Amino acid sequence: MPTTPEASQIDAAREWRRHLHSIPELGFGEHKTSAFVAEKLRSFGLEVHQGIGQTGVVGILRKGSGSQAIALRADMDALKITEQTNLPYASTHQGQMPACGHDGHMAMLLGAAHHLSRHGQFSGTVHFIFQPNEEHGRGAKAMIADGLFERFAFAEIYGIHNMPGMPVGAFATRAGPLMASEDNFEIRFRGKGGHAARPQVANDPIVIAAHAILALQTIVSRRVSALDTAVVSVTEVLTDGTRNVLPETVILKGDTRSYRPEIQKIIEAEMRRIAAGIAQSFGAEVDVTYTQEFASTVNHDSASQHALAAARATPGIDRVDAEPEPLMGSEDFGLFLNHKPGNFAFLGNGVDGANGQPLHNPHYDFNDAALGPGIAYWSSIVHRKLPA
Repeated sequence: MPTTPEASQIDAAREWRRHLHSIPELGFGEHKTSAFVAEKLRSFGLEVHQGIGQTGVVGILRKGSGSQAIALRADMDALKITEQTNLPYASTHQGQMPACGHDGHMAMLLGAAHHLSRHGQFSGTVHFIFQPNEEHGRGAKAMIADGLFERFAFAEIYGIHNMPGMPVGAFATRAGPLMASEDNFEIRFRGKGGHAARPQVANDPIVIAAHAILALQTIVSRRVSALDTAVVSVTEVLTDGTRNVLPETVILKGDTRSYRPEIQKIIEAEMRRIAAGIAQSFGAEVDVTYTQEFASTVNHDSASQHALAAARATPGIDRVDAEPEPLMGSEDFGLFLNHKPGNFAFLGNGVDGANGQPLHNPHYDFNDAALGPGIAYWSSIVHRKLPA
């Protein structure tokens, strides 16, 4: 199968990647980015649809007479980070940076569209999905609400994310949970403010909030089975007091992670019960806001076996891990997997220098050496899933 991209195609993908790196845009503001992606897809001869879920793009490539259709997805948005790489193609948009490698994800998928449009020997339809606003967990929902599944019929969907710390040429995925859900919470305790020297005539919400912070840790240790994985983190404590003033209000903000919807429900219910009980015991008032931001990324069995087989057959991928440890980080791709069978996988970005820096780091850079394996993997997925 013609899965290996030509050197000229990899060179072109490198130029696209560096251009996209220089014009990063935040979620639902990817106007230059989506216009560039759409222009390239049209130049390859694909049917192109723009404005899906605000700024999303879908390119369609059909070959042969096959009725099967699959989707390949890349994310487009950047992060609100000031880049510190000093690269010649560094961000020209102050305070915005592709610090998660979405520039590389787009370049790999564009490279695959280019390669498959010219050399693809398959029969069926490939949908190339370029999703906005992944970082805040809003883009997949917006595309689905805009009729993604009704307007573009496909049976399975596949995604890739680069992974610093994994060598170039390494690939990892598994059936079942791969990345966690993310829920956010805000707990607002209202006591009675007063002078710091006279706490007896006030009702100090800081003390109340402190009890809550400790009690919230019992959700995982005493309400979630030891066979399940969950995290509850209080990440912010905000007050309206000052050094010699007991505040009227304390706000706790935080983040929870888990792999199963059942665990999400347990965490939310226990959090509300604990907050209400502590507030009542101190004679205070409390409001709890709990929102589900990211669905967990749970890969489907058949699609995952297909992804692993495609990776093993891909030139440039020389190590395949079929049992990586699940991560507690979150990925908006998980929402697609709630609706369609599919697989999400990790591709090595390198272990040294900027390519080995953690994601969301101001010194990080996507590794251009990963473009070839990424393009070839996408091509392998298509040729195996839609044989001519």
